[in-house]
Parts: sequence; structure tokens; C-alpha cells
Amino acid sequence: MKKLIIAILMMVSGGAAMAQDFQFHYDFGRNLYGTEESSRARTTLTYEQFKADRLGSWYWFVDFDLYGDGMKGAYTEISREFTLGKVASATSWAAHIEYDGGMTTSRGAFGSRFQHAALVGAALNGHNADFSTTWSLQAMYKQYFDGQYADAYASMQLTGVWSTTFLAGKCTFSGFCDLWRGKKGNGHGQLVLLAEPQLWYNIDKHFSIGTEVEVSDNFIYPDIPTDKSFYVNPTLAVKYNF
Repeated sequence: MKKLIIAILMMVSGGAAMAQDFQFHYDFGRNLYGTEESSRARTTLTYEQFKADRLGSWYWFVDFDLYGDGMKGAYTEISREFTLGKVASATSWAAHIEYDGGMTTSRGAFGSRFQHAALVGAALNGHNADFSTTWSLQAMYKQYFDGQYADAYASMQLTGVWSTTFLAGKCTFSGFCDLWRGKKGNGHGQLVLLAEPQLWYNIDKHFSIGTEVEVSDNFIYPDIPTDKSFYVNPTLAVKYNF
């Protein structure tokens, strides 16, 4: 999954704002872990969009995982924030509502759906004086619905999102970190970590090249039995900003 990292509090400053981009990632997971991640797609195409209005903001993205012969699957997150008020001149509170869901397939004919979820909670958003650095902290109740292979259950999620641009706007370090309560196959709870820091070199206002590193624990289900739960999957990426 990816997050669009822009000046989060532009909606607080009173004007409408919109940003969207395409990202294309070549994933090195199969090179690093071999048969453990043999079904992992090598390429992912992401489209994401952010739009602010006088009430708050909309944000959504779709990840399309691609095999050489077609699409492996797709995952989406759609969120809405309603600005509640300022905490300080550069910090504000917002109510956050979100939906997560998607589907995937194997190399054969088998397909499955991700257990979808709805989230609701609060976000604390901030920025520095010139908006070159922005951040957001979110605490949310997360409700999983009945899935193809799992029953509905309640959870909690903490999310951090950040972006900072430096070297006269030529480089951007951005990303997110999610921590939530998942459930094992035997029904016991477990903490799941997913972080995706990105580093971009901005060639101009439209084109960027860079990398993303997916860091996860208890998130990936390997293709062969293993006790390993922690994985690091880097990518090589290009991005086009509209």
C-alpha cells in the first residue's frame, strides 16, 4: 500500500487543493527471499489522489499488482477527514473515516478477497512554516467484516504519515507506518506492523525516481512454511505527478 504525502494542512489554510500521481515500482522481494515469496508480484502500479475542501479532505489510492500475463490483484484505501479545529497555528485535529479492501489471485485460477475493514478515529495533523515538512498521527478503531476465510472482529490501528522535502526541493523523504491488531489462523491476536518509507529524487515538478522499502512483521504470508515473520522488501520506482 502507498500513501500520498503532500502538504496535509492545506485544507486548514482555507483553500481547495488537489494532487494526484502514478507510481511504478519494481519489487525485489522475490530476488531476496526466493521461494518464500515466489508468488509476490515483481511490479506494482499505484494511482492515488488527494483533494482538500472547506470541510476537510478526501484521499484514496489503488495498488495494482502485476504479473507478466496480467493483473495479480488490487488493493484500495479510501479515507475522508473532517477538520475539527486548530490546536496551534500549524497543528489541527480531524475526524478520520476509512475503508480498506481488495482482492488477489494465484498464478493458477484461484482467487481470494482480502478481509475488508472500516476505520474511524482522530487525526492530529501538522506542518512547519513553509510546508516543506508535514506529518499526521492517527488513532482509529478498526472493524474487520466477515471475510472469505475469517470471521469479523474488532481491532485498533495507529498510523503515522510524514513527508519532508530538502536540498532545494530536489529530494523528498516520505512514508507511513501502520501498527494494528490482527488475528492468527488459530484465532489468537497479534500485532501487525507495516511501514513503507520512500526516498525520491525530484527531476522536475512532474517526474521523480526513487525507492520504497516495505518493512513488515506478521503481515506477509510466505509461500512455504516458515517461522519467519519479519520481511524487508525494497523497490526501484518512478513517479509522475499531475
